[in-house]
Amino acid sequence: MIPQPFHDPVMVDAILRHFNLRPGSVVVDGTIGLAGHSLRFSDLIAPGGVIYGFDWDSAMLKIAQERLETKTNITVRLHNKDYRQIGDVLDADGVMADATLLDMGLNSAHLDDPSRGISFKHDAFLDMRMNTDAGETAADYLNSRSAAEIEDALFKYSDERWARAIAKKIVERRTLAPMRTTTDLVESVLAAVPVAAREKRIHPATRTFQAIRLAVTKELENLEEAVGNAADHLAPGGTIAVLTYHSGEDRATKLAFRARHNHGFTDVTRKPELPTEAEILRNPRSRSAKLRVLRRDLPDANGMASGVNAIQYPKIGVQG
Repeated sequence: MIPQPFHDPVMVDAILRHFNLRPGSVVVDGTIGLAGHSLRFSDLIAPGGVIYGFDWDSAMLKIAQERLETKTNITVRLHNKDYRQIGDVLDADGVMADATLLDMGLNSAHLDDPSRGISFKHDAFLDMRMNTDAGETAADYLNSRSAAEIEDALFKYSDERWARAIAKKIVERRTLAPMRTTTDLVESVLAAVPVAAREKRIHPATRTFQAIRLAVTKELENLEEAVGNAADHLAPGGTIAVLTYHSGEDRATKLAFRARHNHGFTDVTRKPELPTEAEILRNPRSRSAKLRVLRRDLPDANGMASGVNAIQYPKIGVQG
């Protein structure tokens, strides 16, 4: 049995209000993680419903698989791919989605796992990759990029106003010893940001860790195109919901939705919905979340949203 870390899915009730799920619905969870959202979806789409789950982290897929195996009378198809490949998979199966979710946030397991090197709360190796079997680590990135490149990433991905000073300090420190641990990065930030200028609400290194992670994982690369592609694979009446936690993510989502509004789609949330105060108190990690929703128009007033549903309930498995 895989250990089951706690996961409180962000704004799940708001998402369900928009999705209108029912037995037989086809749902895509493009960033399935620990399956927190999908577990709620599965209760509403049985019997006959289908969940397509995507994640580029095979360890998260194993947890999602174990959790969803408890559900009956639905089909679950898990893919070790990221959300940019949703369209390819649905095309190959000849289906369209009644509802698609993209949750761009980190899940609790990633933040709480010291070996990931994502959180400044643990002294650990600077990894930060989602797929730990491929690509350069955060340590590789910080030890090889110029001060200008690091500064650009800090400003682009986190609006860090001390980007230049932090980048300069990182390059200075690595001349003495390579950047290797989360503590090395935290100390660089603290050395660069004056005490009087530090925000009280968040740790001074919060934005830097976010920016370096996004630079390493390339999560924002082609995001606008990926969101649009997922929307284009909705069935008539289908809905896509996107949860973002950073201005760059929200901007890409807004542009993708705006391009389709009044062209066969309706931008349901012209301004993003925010979590309630009660949710923020219960789950502080939701505080920066923004929810945008786009719905594909029905062909006529009497049309029904429809996906293509699997009749059989095959054993859940992870596909490459």
